[in-house]
Amino acid sequence: MSRAVLPPEAPRCGGFSDFPWFGDWTALRGPDRVSQVPLCWGCSDREAPRLRFEVAEYLCRRARWPQPPGSSGDSPALSAPPCGPLPLCPKDWSARSRTVTSNVRIDPSSLSFDMWKQIPVPFYLSVYFFHVLNPNEVLQGGKPQVQERGPYVYREFRHKSNITFNDNDTVSFLEYRSFQFQPHKSRGLESDYIVIPNILVMSAAMMMEDRPMSLKLMMTLAFTTLGERAFMNRTVGEIMWGYEDPLMNLINKYFPNMFPFKGKFGLFAELNNSNSGLFTVFTGVKDFSRIHLVDKWNGLSKVSFWHSDQCNMINGTAGQMWAPFMSPESSLEFYSPEACRSMKLVYKEAALFEGIPTYRFVAPSTLFANGSVYPPNEGFCPCRESGIQNVSTCRFSAPLFLSHPHFYNADPVLAEAVAGLHPNPEEHALFLDIHPVTGIPMNCSVKLQLSLYMKAVRGIGQTGSIQPVVLPLLWFGESGAMEGKTLQSFYSQLVLLPKVLHYAQYVLLALGCVLLLVPIVYQIRSQEKCYLFWSGSKKGSKDKEATQAYSETLMTSAPKGTVLHEARL
Repeated sequence: MSRAVLPPEAPRCGGFSDFPWFGDWTALRGPDRVSQVPLCWGCSDREAPRLRFEVAEYLCRRARWPQPPGSSGDSPALSAPPCGPLPLCPKDWSARSRTVTSNVRIDPSSLSFDMWKQIPVPFYLSVYFFHVLNPNEVLQGGKPQVQERGPYVYREFRHKSNITFNDNDTVSFLEYRSFQFQPHKSRGLESDYIVIPNILVMSAAMMMEDRPMSLKLMMTLAFTTLGERAFMNRTVGEIMWGYEDPLMNLINKYFPNMFPFKGKFGLFAELNNSNSGLFTVFTGVKDFSRIHLVDKWNGLSKVSFWHSDQCNMINGTAGQMWAPFMSPESSLEFYSPEACRSMKLVYKEAALFEGIPTYRFVAPSTLFANGSVYPPNEGFCPCRESGIQNVSTCRFSAPLFLSHPHFYNADPVLAEAVAGLHPNPEEHALFLDIHPVTGIPMNCSVKLQLSLYMKAVRGIGQTGSIQPVVLPLLWFGESGAMEGKTLQSFYSQLVLLPKVLHYAQYVLLALGCVLLLVPIVYQIRSQEKCYLFWSGSKKGSKDKEATQAYSETLMTSAPKGTVLHEARL
């Protein structure tokens, strides 16, 4: 790619003054292509939105695109664009962009502040359980056979509290969540019974694998006394929000800090009526290039769950809003407390959501890849097959794994080891549809699966002869789409109004031309009529009569006598 040096007053980043030029100038034409304005060399992801805004504004102010020193101007990649003095660059770009930047930052005076504080989009949590059909055969070494049950749908309510604005251009907050079951949207009730592995028993057995045999025998005796087995038959409500378990009570009594649960044990018990930690994010008021980026989570700039600095980094936003002025080269990065890590989504395609232009971002195939397939993920190991992530280090050492539903995008051997799994992208791929100008999500569906690694542990009788297998427990999807008055307002302000203003300028221009031409035409025709009458008075009678007759046809609305009187004058 050819490069040119910008003049001294042009925007820069990181000390770089080189500017990458696009070979196709048409990509930069029109207000809807602002996101494709090129950036400085060496710009980081954090600087990209600010530089795209500044460069576009700079180019709109210039009479011509800057030329590199000594350039002949013959190269299409270096010469001024065909439009010359940039008539196609929107004159209201600066004002429009400043309006966007002032309204998406986290500030009580911005239009999006109330939306940020309490998200108006209705979110739903849909949970699908993998009901084990043959638990006795699995204990004897057979292949697990599962049946997907659900969805069991919950309405998710979110609101921020303890909002504190700090002096370093950041704001701290706690976001609380609560869930309400929605029977009319669900396929089943919370009272439905599901057979799944006993997470407490199998986790404890795996922890004891390398311990002395005497301890294993004592654990087997304790399990037998408490009536614990490798599989359990519990209701959906119990699995989700907690159930009384004698083993849990025993652990809390003698090992009080071993589990975060006090009393009941449930997979989603710690999420209901609770917060996901103290987030501190940049507001974008003083430094717009860092808008929405996470500064700290629970006072930490990085976590300590993993085995590399890169994997422990807290990157991106809190997963609710992103920086505006996106391009297809942008990515969506956010920190997920539930996954104990940062995740990055990549651009897939441009689309429309209810008439609003969006960019769709999806998970790359490397998101849960193991270290041998994708070396940067080595820090998340110890790893098993590619496509599943070991989260035991942040989940009380239980052998739990995170993946896409039905092991989609994972090593096929995982799905083949369990009967009843059918991965496909239409049902199991996650996506986020973002409005690229504002960075606000329009439609999203985040889908993840939780699985348990199981195998027979010698000395613990409850594990029987279970063959090593990563057995899915459940998968869930968090989905939300802008709708109702919020969608109508968004469409009116960001789609309809710009279109009206865009076409209104041409209508006003045409009307101005018409108003300008009317007196000119009237003046010309008036002079023509007077000339005809004047010349006719100097000719013969026949010519005069013919001229007079022609003039009368031009002014049929006026009486003949009046016309002759004007001609004589």
